[in-house]
Amino acid sequence: MRFCVVPSVHAMAKKLIAPARIPEQQPGHLPLPMQRSHKTYCFIISRQDRRSIMTTKEIFHGVPGILRPFKEYVEAKNLKKGDQIVYYGVPGTCTPFVELLGFALRSLELEQIFVPFVDETRAKKLSHFEEVGMQARAGPVTVKPDIIVIMGGLSMPNVPVKPEQMSAILERHPDATVIGVCFMHMFEKAGWLNTISFDCLIDANIDPVEVTKT
Repeated sequence: MRFCVVPSVHAMAKKLIAPARIPEQQPGHLPLPMQRSHKTYCFIISRQDRRSIMTTKEIFHGVPGILRPFKEYVEAKNLKKGDQIVYYGVPGTCTPFVELLGFALRSLELEQIFVPFVDETRAKKLSHFEEVGMQARAGPVTVKPDIIVIMGGLSMPNVPVKPEQMSAILERHPDATVIGVCFMHMFEKAGWLNTISFDCLIDANIDPVEVTKT
């Protein structure tokens, strides 16, 4: 499984201005499967202010390639204990991935919230249970995100959420950092990148899937 992390990604990204290159490997610096295979530099234009911005695209591998860059990006925001990260996703489909991402952040002592679809009135708090992991539990929650994580399941066909609805959520929380997590380029395929700007976009490939039967 290959995983792509693109910090400061915006919908107006148009042109690649430098070819991929293979960085020098430092012994013991990044153990497999987290070894970076290459890094590219992209020229993008922000939808908000049309300024030219330099960003990086890095390739990782495996489940650690999902969780470690996610945690590193969140840690770099220097959030305080009790600050809030809110995941918006499809119940059932996105929930296991939200719990996996939340588990990676358990040591940061953040308040982690799951919002089904975009209905903040039905928000659930994520809590860590020993020998189980992160689990959503009922209870009153006030949604006040410092970081918003948009799960790619919202952009899948037949899901009753439009990018404009998610954009309205972002306008409600204008100071929140926006992270996207999806598989198989779903945001791009569904046209969400024309409406939503991400500060960090994580896009994983899980194709092919091998099944062996007896």
